[in-house]
Amino acid sequence: MSQAIDVAQHRRALLITGLGGLALSFDIPLIRSSQGEVWSLLALRSLCTFAVALVAWVVLNKFLGRRIALIPGKAGLLAGVFYGLGTFTFLLSVFHTATANVVFIVAFTSMFAAVLSWIFLKERPSNATLVTMAVMVFGVGLIVHDGLKSGNVFGDAMAVCSALLLALAITVSRASGRDMGLVPLATAIFPCAIGYLLSPSEGLVIAHPGWIMFDGLIMIPLAFFCLATGPRYLSAPEVGMFYLLETILAPIWIWIVFTEVPTMQTLLGGAVLILALVGHSLWQIRQKSAADASSEFPFTG
Repeated sequence: MSQAIDVAQHRRALLITGLGGLALSFDIPLIRSSQGEVWSLLALRSLCTFAVALVAWVVLNKFLGRRIALIPGKAGLLAGVFYGLGTFTFLLSVFHTATANVVFIVAFTSMFAAVLSWIFLKERPSNATLVTMAVMVFGVGLIVHDGLKSGNVFGDAMAVCSALLLALAITVSRASGRDMGLVPLATAIFPCAIGYLLSPSEGLVIAHPGWIMFDGLIMIPLAFFCLATGPRYLSAPEVGMFYLLETILAPIWIWIVFTEVPTMQTLLGGAVLILALVGHSLWQIRQKSAADASSEFPFTG
């Protein structure tokens, strides 16, 4: 009976996490559809996300009885600064390079996190992870080299910064051991302030504000919630696979709506990244299954 419940929970978690990855894949298309000035979009998108964080905090604390801080201590503040700066660089990358370049390079976040955990948390990556990292560096190199030729080097550099900043936020969160569930949403107030200060003096310039509000109020919080729920019932490699939905789907949505076709070199680099991540995740899942079987039947063989 308990095994049937576990299977049902696993399937439900797969569905929820898949929904989160799907929601995340619409982020860049919604930003582009808003047709706004970059700082105006940053301000409004971040303000909407911060508003959702406040509502969630009130509901959790006042109505559901869960005591959770918006920003838990100095570690939460530091992680929040990294999340906020990551949002800042992400928006800049969206406006200064192709969508495929952005999502393929940001997919390198997990490998940045592995390196940072090795340096600061003394968690040495496995040999398989090190091989995967080397392959992914090659893939990112192809994309960045293509950006150098096409004049998109600034946008590609901002995408690399986004991946590094997100990895730093993840590393700080893991090191602290605190509940950081609301931190990515609550600290959106930082990029909101930056965007507002840098936006045009006549006010926010956005042709279709409804799209960016829908993104900030619905899609981004939904994506964060679903992807944060997954690790409670799924292994880290399984959750990581669903993050790849944005990497794969976002360029497709942009191609369908805006007819933006990635270059062959970008597609090649992206294929290298995706195959490396999928291979690494499948290897980790296999290792976990073998470990679970060994613990369940310790005297077998």
